[in-house]
Amino acid sequence: MDYREFLDLIYQRYSANIKLNLDRIIDLATDLGSPQNKLSGFHVGGTNGKGSVCATLEALSLAHGFSTGLNTSPHLVNYKERFRIDGKEPEIQILLDLFLKYQPLFDKHEASFFEISTALAFIQFAQKPVDVSIFEVGLGGRLDATNVFTPDVAAITTIGLDHVKTLGNSVELIAAEKAGIIKSGISLVLGNIVPPALEVILQVAEQKQVPTYRYGVDILSKSQASDIQGITFDFAFQDYQFKSLHANLLGDHQVTNISTALACFILYSQIKGFEVKEAAVRQAIEQINWRGRMQVLSSEPPIILDGAHNMEGVRALVDTMDRIFPAVKPRFMISILADKDFSGMIELICSRASHIYVAQNQSDRAATVDELVAEINKYPVKVSSAASVAEAYDMARHDMQEGDVLVCGGSLFTVGEVLNHIAGE
Repeated sequence: MDYREFLDLIYQRYSANIKLNLDRIIDLATDLGSPQNKLSGFHVGGTNGKGSVCATLEALSLAHGFSTGLNTSPHLVNYKERFRIDGKEPEIQILLDLFLKYQPLFDKHEASFFEISTALAFIQFAQKPVDVSIFEVGLGGRLDATNVFTPDVAAITTIGLDHVKTLGNSVELIAAEKAGIIKSGISLVLGNIVPPALEVILQVAEQKQVPTYRYGVDILSKSQASDIQGITFDFAFQDYQFKSLHANLLGDHQVTNISTALACFILYSQIKGFEVKEAAVRQAIEQINWRGRMQVLSSEPPIILDGAHNMEGVRALVDTMDRIFPAVKPRFMISILADKDFSGMIELICSRASHIYVAQNQSDRAATVDELVAEINKYPVKVSSAASVAEAYDMARHDMQEGDVLVCGGSLFTVGEVLNHIAGE
């Protein structure tokens, strides 16, 4: 079996097996020898920002000399991205061999695509073994396959309206699902969470007697500068104060994400009994490895790739553009999924854009070009369309003039197709 055959099999046979409960992953993990019980580290949920927090935790752990296992989703270009050991993706043959070895168990338990991927992460991290495991929640939290892992520190980054058909159509209902990762006695770090959702989460934390640390209350930061090279900010938590930290991520929202991760890591150091070193912290956040989230593809001319795919994410993107390029109306190349609030997202983008290029990405959930153009035509913004994301990118890139900025995104699927196109794959 080669990589393409593996992908076809795992998507076609296992993607439709979704059941919103933990019974299958619990039974599967038991038959695998419960590898998740051999792991320690972090579990990170939330609507937006959880991937950035996970990537920051990986960087901090590596800079302090620990071996790491990082499990995130979805992947942008290659399935291997879902698993990083010591910052590197595994060889595809390793994944193929593990899948074939345990396929009888996957079939026995009728495991879903995501349950299989989570199990493969548990197995790899336990076999290494890694010092620090970092798991990003896939969807929700309470019934997510990663929730059979018991961390040393948990984090919830933000709460916003996303996946409403599955999680609910209010921030309170979504918060209740995200709060499902809270476990008795396990320290909880909260990012910048809106009050109605915060109340739900704090109530669950109190019921489970969980030490809770909040951004803006216990965790403090102050943004100093933000440009295409990254962000500079001050940070304070407990006895730690770091002045003028510089990170390679873009946007003030990343100040919140990195600060949330730093607080998690400090709490973890207290549990494990090691020293957090300022030099290592500075080195780590200069080298956070997280593609497709305010990723600078080019500085001259400025081309930025961002996977914002809901209102909260697009609002952060637009705010970042306002701060970094206050005198420029960027060109946008977008393709958005139909099950998102694409009318609201387009309204935000149109408030900032000079010209929008649209295409339909390859997801079977993608909004059509006609649907996107119809929304954009409600606003006084130029619009062009293309037959594919690659063609739309090339068209926008060709039209750029001196002083222009190009922003590409609308979906992580779109981001992946741009990265594939640029790589010539």
